[in-house]
Amino acid sequence: MSPSPMRRELDDTTGAAGAASATTTRPAIGAPSSGDVGFTVNRERQTVTVDNRTTLLDWLREQAGLTGAKKGCNEGACGACTVLVDGERTNACLTLVVQCAGREIVTVEGLAGPGGRLHPVQQAFIDHDAFQCGYCTPGQVISAVACIAEGHATDEATVREWMSGNLCRCSAYPQIAAAVLDAAARMRRA
Repeated sequence: MSPSPMRRELDDTTGAAGAASATTTRPAIGAPSSGDVGFTVNRERQTVTVDNRTTLLDWLREQAGLTGAKKGCNEGACGACTVLVDGERTNACLTLVVQCAGREIVTVEGLAGPGGRLHPVQQAFIDHDAFQCGYCTPGQVISAVACIAEGHATDEATVREWMSGNLCRCSAYPQIAAAVLDAAARMRRA
């Protein structure tokens, strides 16, 4: 077995970016490959043992059985995997479970209130027919909840700008914007 190249050799042959990725892809010698992580998901406290490389999206879908967040691009570009982490929009496909230690995660499954009463955003999406195929809908709904909480649901142009990280291939954007504005108005009245 040949010895590992020195960092200087990597810099010379692959450039600094290549060297950085080459030195960060392997875990440190003796580093644990899994660990226990405690966090809250949809108001339920959990402690799980996970491989340190497991994404939040994969864990939610494959281990927790919460399949609302979808794997679209797996690059953080489409928003289909959007969840709330401590109230902030987060691409679950780019977030490792270990990064969520001690944090609160909310998925679309966790939005409904007591007795299954829909969240105002969920109800507005239904009322405005703000979906077609439905694939992007969970991410759109979660992002809409955050958009309203952030104070960006003031007019259609602002909603479109702040929801632009969530793509809809069916082009239901007018209905989505209308649903967000309606939900914001309902929540102000409540």
